[in-house]
Amino acid sequence: MTPLLFLAVAAAGGVGAALRFVVDGVVRARIRSSYPVGVTIINVTGSFLLGLLTGLALGQLVSEQWLVVLGTGLLGGYTTFSTASFETVRLLQLRRPGAALANGLGMLVASVAVATLGLWLGTLPAA
Repeated sequence: MTPLLFLAVAAAGGVGAALRFVVDGVVRARIRSSYPVGVTIINVTGSFLLGLLTGLALGQLVSEQWLVVLGTGLLGGYTTFSTASFETVRLLQLRRPGAALANGLGMLVASVAVATLGLWLGTLPAA
């Protein structure tokens, strides 16, 4: 990894984290719920975009350097599975096992499903 690529990944990670903050804030302002809707939206959309980006890179439509900057940097900063884990524990502490299961397992299943969809869509132009 070149120093320039390293700096680009770090900067993209900062942008992704800021984007997560904005998206979560907008969702919290519009949807009042003790369920972490914003984190769910962030992780599911980030997983879809990472799948799509990876598919485009597999079809040689996105370079490996852009995959690293956008996938690892931007989307790595945008998604937050550590916060999802924390929210799952918080829901369990609030004695909401159904919501905790939906948050922990449901978000994981949804994220993998949309990442697979994104990967498939990303490989279509090369087919």
